[in-house]
Amino acid sequence: MGDVKVKLVIRKYEPSTDRAGSEAVDGECEVGQPGGMSLHADLLGDPVARIRHSPAYRMLVAETSGPGGRRIVGVIRGTVKSVATGKTCPSGAPAFASVGYILGLRVSPSHRRMGIALSLVWELERWFSLMGAEYAYMATDKSNEPSVRLFTARCGYSKFRTPSLLVHPVHAHRLRGPRRVQVFPLDARDAEQLYRRRFARVEFFPADIGAVLGNKLSLGTFLAVVDHGYQWRGVEHFLASPPASWAVASLWDCGGVFRLEMRGASRIRRAAAAASRALDRAAKWMRVPSVPDFFRSFAGWFAYGLGGEGDDAALAAEALFVSFVNKARGRAAAVAVEVAALDPLRRRLPHWRSLSCTEDLWCMKRLAGGADGWDWAKSAPGLSIFVDPREV
Repeated sequence: MGDVKVKLVIRKYEPSTDRAGSEAVDGECEVGQPGGMSLHADLLGDPVARIRHSPAYRMLVAETSGPGGRRIVGVIRGTVKSVATGKTCPSGAPAFASVGYILGLRVSPSHRRMGIALSLVWELERWFSLMGAEYAYMATDKSNEPSVRLFTARCGYSKFRTPSLLVHPVHAHRLRGPRRVQVFPLDARDAEQLYRRRFARVEFFPADIGAVLGNKLSLGTFLAVVDHGYQWRGVEHFLASPPASWAVASLWDCGGVFRLEMRGASRIRRAAAAASRALDRAAKWMRVPSVPDFFRSFAGWFAYGLGGEGDDAALAAEALFVSFVNKARGRAAAVAVEVAALDPLRRRLPHWRSLSCTEDLWCMKRLAGGADGWDWAKSAPGLSIFVDPREV
């Protein structure tokens, strides 16, 4: 028999016909080492859940057709938005650029090394260009060598930033935070004004920050001040006369978009985790560092927009993160935050090394030329980044 020809088509995802096929691809591509534990993400029946809250988004599928019928063998997701580049305009205003973000690239194991991932990336980049994007970027674990090779060696991306994803589990007992710090909740309007006035020059700060803060998945914004006697008198007073040291951050409910599950754990590991939880519940005063039930479907929270000023800003950031972990009791199994490699606030953020990724990798590519010839993709990193929770 001669070779059977199989046709490949890259096209836009259609919810009415493509849901089962795309979910099957996502299920085949869990995160983890073969034969070991892997992290499974359940998108709750909505394959575009991770991008749906962005201002512009698209999901593509790679579909084969042949004698055996049609089959989806690859997927990719992308968003486009306007973000700060960290550069300042001649007028003194922060410089913004339209960027495309690539996430959720998956190819079925049976169809890898056939150029499908490359075709998906190229087709998504074409959509980015049609939407006016000047840059495209993506994030991956630096140990994911196939992904790094694809983007840097074949797609023309440059290694750009190496932030850290820090994760802390939620226990039955409360964590103890710094005693000299007060934490205040802010309403969405005050939070937006504070972010725009203080952080609009931070890399990847979204131009539509108001939409992020007002999203139903945003659980609020909180300000920590290193001063027992400080009184909140409104954002205008704060901006006019800020305390010596403070930090701010917002919370996002990732459980409203996807739920996670750790698979492949041994019975001994599961039993040990269960024992730690039982002891923690029975004797909270012992403050047992218990392991949540990551082996069943669980929700996570994400802290975003972390920033601060002053000599003790890191102490304020610690108080914020501790308060987030405590708020999550009974509602989420873990709280995460992503911070830049040079961010001075990261040194006091509580986290478990076994759950965290100390060096994530962001890669970037310039899609369109700028008038001044400056290339953000080749710029030096700043002290901090703004990680959009809509794309976690």
